[in-house]
Amino acid sequence: MKALLSALLLLAVMPLQAANEQLEGTIEKGRLIFHATGCVLCHTDWENNGERLAGGYALETDFGIFYSPNITPDRETGIGSWSDEDFIRAMQKGVSPQGEHYYPSFPYTAYTKMRRDDVLALKAYLFSQKPVKKANREHELPFYVTLLPSTRIWQLRYFKEGEYLNVADKSAEWNRGAYLVEAMGHCSECHTPRKSLGVLDQDMAYAGVQKMTGVGTVPNITPDKKTGIGKWSVDDLVYYFETGITLSGDSSGGKMAKIIDHSLSLLPASDRKAIAVYLLSLKPLENSIKKKKKKKEKEEFE
Repeated sequence: MKALLSALLLLAVMPLQAANEQLEGTIEKGRLIFHATGCVLCHTDWENNGERLAGGYALETDFGIFYSPNITPDRETGIGSWSDEDFIRAMQKGVSPQGEHYYPSFPYTAYTKMRRDDVLALKAYLFSQKPVKKANREHELPFYVTLLPSTRIWQLRYFKEGEYLNVADKSAEWNRGAYLVEAMGHCSECHTPRKSLGVLDQDMAYAGVQKMTGVGTVPNITPDKKTGIGKWSVDDLVYYFETGITLSGDSSGGKMAKIIDHSLSLLPASDRKAIAVYLLSLKPLENSIKKKKKKKEKEEFE
C-alpha cells in the first residue's frame, strides 16, 4: 500500500517538477534576451541612483523629455498585472494594455521584429525580478506632441509591424547577427540619423549622427574604411564588445560604456561574433562624424 501511495505521489509531483524546470529554462532564456535588448539601460535612473528597472531615466529628444516607465513586476506601478498578450502588444505593436499608442521613444519599431517566444521569455525574466513600487513620471513634452491622435497617425504612416525573417541565402551566424542588431539590440535607434518627425533615414542606416539631442555624436558603424569601422576585423569588434577597448587602444565612455558593461559583454561569445559579422556586411557609407570634446570629457558614444 505504501509503495502504491509513493508511486501516486511521484506521479502527481512529476508534472509540477517538469513545469518548474520549464519555467526556469524560460527565465534563463529571458535573462540572455534581457541583456541583448538592454532594458536595464533605459529603465533605470542611473543619474539619481534609482532602483533597477523602476524607470525614471530621462531621454532627451527633439520632441521633449521622455521618462522611462517602471518595468518591475509591481502590480500597481509596474507591469505586474500585464498578461502575455498585453506584453506582446506593447513590444510588437506599440500599444499599451489600456489601448494607448506609445511614443516611438520606446523602440517597439525594432522590437516588433522579435519572435513571440523571445518576447515571452523576456517577460518571464522581468516577472522574476524584484517588484519596486514607484509611480511613473510624466513626460515633459510640448503640447503639440501630446495630442492624442498624433502617435496613432505616426504609427499608421511610419510603423512597419512584423517579425524578423531569416534571409535564405545568408548563414545562420549572419541571420543571428541581423536579428540581434535589427531587433533586440535596436542599434539603429542611435546609430541612424533621423528625418522629420523622428523617422529613421534608412538611406543612411548606421552611418552615425553628428549631433543627437541628449547624447552628442554617435559614430558611423558601417564598414566604410575612412569614416566607419571598415578597418576593424571581426575579432577587433568582438574584443571591443567584450572589453570596451577600441582599435586605437582607447576605452569607451558615456552611454556606450554602459551598453558594453550591461549588455554586449554579457552576451554569449557567439552572439558578439554574430553581431560583428553582420555589421561588417552592411553597405559602407561615407559619413564623417567629428567629435567635439571638452577637456577631460568623453563623448557619450565612443
